[in-house]
Amino acid sequence: MSISWRQYAKNHPRVVDVGLAALLLLATSGPAVLNSDLSHTDNLSWWSALPPAVVGALALLWRRSHPRTVVALTAVCASVACVIGYLITPVLLAPVMVALYELAVRVPGRTTRVCYLAATASIAVSALLGRDSGYPWLLTILNPVLFLLLTLALAESTRIRHDYLSAVKARAEYAERNRENEARHRVAEERVRIARELHDVVAHYLALANAQAGTAAYLAGTRPDQTNRILTELTTTTSAALRELKTTVGLLRHPHDTASPLEPAPGLDQLPELVAAFATAGLHVNVLVEGEDQPLSPGVDLTAYRIVQEALTNVTKHAATTTASVRLTYHEDRLTITIANNDSGPAASTLAKPGVGYGLLGMRERAHTAGGQFRAQPHPDGGFTVTTELPIRQ
Repeated sequence: MSISWRQYAKNHPRVVDVGLAALLLLATSGPAVLNSDLSHTDNLSWWSALPPAVVGALALLWRRSHPRTVVALTAVCASVACVIGYLITPVLLAPVMVALYELAVRVPGRTTRVCYLAATASIAVSALLGRDSGYPWLLTILNPVLFLLLTLALAESTRIRHDYLSAVKARAEYAERNRENEARHRVAEERVRIARELHDVVAHYLALANAQAGTAAYLAGTRPDQTNRILTELTTTTSAALRELKTTVGLLRHPHDTASPLEPAPGLDQLPELVAAFATAGLHVNVLVEGEDQPLSPGVDLTAYRIVQEALTNVTKHAATTTASVRLTYHEDRLTITIANNDSGPAASTLAKPGVGYGLLGMRERAHTAGGQFRAQPHPDGGFTVTTELPIRQ
């Protein structure tokens, strides 16, 4: 019910103003309120208060468009009633309070304070200088001061509440406008993450399979036994590639399917298998561990593994060398990974450009996402070094 009345008042402000003016006119001029019993002055009739009551009540019809003028006019009407000899009561001050409330809500600040002081002083002085009504002078002064000050406090509370509701509405509208942009941003981030994961899986296994196939073709005529072993390893490589690709694509197609068993994410504990796979492709990797081995958080462990995998894949694809080194240095709170190859062949120059290609870009993104640092630089005499620092705990 209260909501419907508020909506009606919002849609029909003129009707509300007329009704309020009528009620205040009845209250401030009625014989039940302003009669001779409220005054110690002899022969005081309620008809004497009718002209200022009518003017003050009707003035409220323009309080929205001319709040300062209406405050001044209602204050003058109240002052006239005080000069006649009526007691300063909340009913007598009601038009001034309504006009001052409207002004305080619409024009807060110095203007409202000046109007309050002027209206209070006008009414109090008029009551003191008017007829000898026999009222205590302290009551004559405190009534307008306190009642009009209460009006300012109520107006300030209302204004603060309106500002708060406006701020909440603005935040809700802003959130609604930016919800679609935020969703797009999250989708783009997820696409980048998926693309990076697929790139690491596909590029690694394809490069490894290509190297194994090339080695097998080279040795087919001279070393058939070694060729058969390499082809067997090639079958294992392609099977592993299909298995990882199927797992990744399956998660994309069925993101909420928890019934299918999932393999654990790879980490540095699978580094020996990775080194062995590259050995079948003709790349011999020397792994050196410095410092005390510490367990890594799952995200950092996967990041470290993927960076080593991608760096060695780049060596296989671009470098004219058969050896590479991986050094893991454990510090108190971070892990430093260095992958290097000494290559003085012509292929080294094609890789000696930091930031070129999705491989280096993907490694850099992985390191930064995990809260680490990444560097990639060529050697002056050939070769390439990739160094990343990752936190032990993410």
